Amino acid sequence: MTTAAIIVAAGRGTRAGGDLPKQWQRLGDRCVAAHAMQAFAAHPGIDQLILVLHPDDVDSDLWPRDPVASIVTGGATRRMSVLAGLHAAAGRADRVLIHDAARPLVTAAIIDRVLAALDSHAGAAPAVAVTDTLWHGQNDHVTGLQDRSGLYRAQTPQGFHLVPLLAAHRANTDDATDDVAVARAAGLDVAIVAGDEENIKITTPGDFARASKLMGLQMDIRCGNGYDVHRFGPGDHVWLCGVKLPHDRSLQGHSDADVGMHAITDAIYGALGMGDIGQHFPPSDPQWKGAASHIFLEHAVALATEQGYRISNTDCTLICETPKIGPHQAAMKTALAQIMGLAADRISVKATTSERLGFTGRGEGIAAQATVTLVKP
Repeated sequence: MTTAAIIVAAGRGTRAGGDLPKQWQRLGDRCVAAHAMQAFAAHPGIDQLILVLHPDDVDSDLWPRDPVASIVTGGATRRMSVLAGLHAAAGRADRVLIHDAARPLVTAAIIDRVLAALDSHAGAAPAVAVTDTLWHGQNDHVTGLQDRSGLYRAQTPQGFHLVPLLAAHRANTDDATDDVAVARAAGLDVAIVAGDEENIKITTPGDFARASKLMGLQMDIRCGNGYDVHRFGPGDHVWLCGVKLPHDRSLQGHSDADVGMHAITDAIYGALGMGDIGQHFPPSDPQWKGAASHIFLEHAVALATEQGYRISNTDCTLICETPKIGPHQAAMKTALAQIMGLAADRISVKATTSERLGFTGRGEGIAAQATVTLVKP
C-alpha cells in the first residue's frame, strides 16, 4: 500500500507578517515549508511528496527543490488546493497524508501514529486535548464559559484512504477549514491520534521565534571588542561614558574624546563586522569636530537593531590614574543605559590603574577597552 504526502503551500499567510508568505520565510537554514517536507521525505512510510503551490509561486525560486516533490498548482481556497493534490495522487497512491506547509515541527512519531490508525479507519488525524478553561467573550469581556470536555485542537497531517476522500472532496462545495470536516460531511470515520504540543502552525510573527526555540536552532551570538586612547591636554573637565567629570585637564580628540564611549561604540561595530568609528565618522570631516560621543554610540546601536540584533550586555574598563572613577560609576551606567536602551544591570563600567607604568601610569592620557555581546534570536 503506497502513501503520498501532500504538502499544502498555496496560502498567502498574511498574519505572519514579512515580505514573503510564511511558508517561504526562513527558519534556521531553510524555509518553513522545507522543514515540513523533509520530515515526510525522510519517513520510510511515505512513498512520494506532492507540493501544492500558489499559481504565482510555481515559476519562482521560493520553493525548495530538495527534497524532490511533484509540483501541483493550487486553487482559490484550501479545499480546492487539496483537491488538486488529490487529483495528482490519484492512481499513484492508496493513501494520502495532507499536511500544512506552515507546520515545520511535525515528527516521525506523529506520522507513524496516523499511518497506523489508517490500517483500521478511513481517516485519522492528530490532535491535542484542550486543557485550558474556555471562555466566550465579546468586546474584551467574558460573556460565558464553554465546557472543554471532549474538545481537541486539530493538527496535521490528516491521513485518509485516497479514493473515498477524493470522492468526498468532489461532492463537497463548502469552504472547509480542514480535510476532517470534508471527510465527516461524507460520513467517513476519522480516528483521533495523539498530536504534539510542539507541532505548532506558524500563524503570527511570534510563532517564528517559538518554532526556532522548539527546534533548538542556534542563536546568532556575536562578541565585539573595542579599544581607544586619548591624551590629556589643557582643560577643566573630561567626558567619560557619557558623564562630565571636573578635572584639571581635558582629553584631546576630534570629538569630545569620551574614550569609554568610543571603546563601546567600536565594540558594537566590531561585533557587526562594520569597522570602527573612524570609518563611519571620519575625523577629516569638520562636521564631527567637538561632536558629542553619544551620536556615535546611538548610530552603532541603531545598526545592530536594523540587522535584528539586541545588545545583551557591555563591559567597559577605564585605564587611568586620575580622575577617580568609582564615585561616578552609577551615573555612567545610567547614562549608557539611556543611550543604548539597556537595563543598567546589563552594563558594567569599572576602572583600573596601570601601576604607574606606561603613558596611563605617567598620567599622559586615558585608555579604555570594552566588550559587547549581540544576540539575534
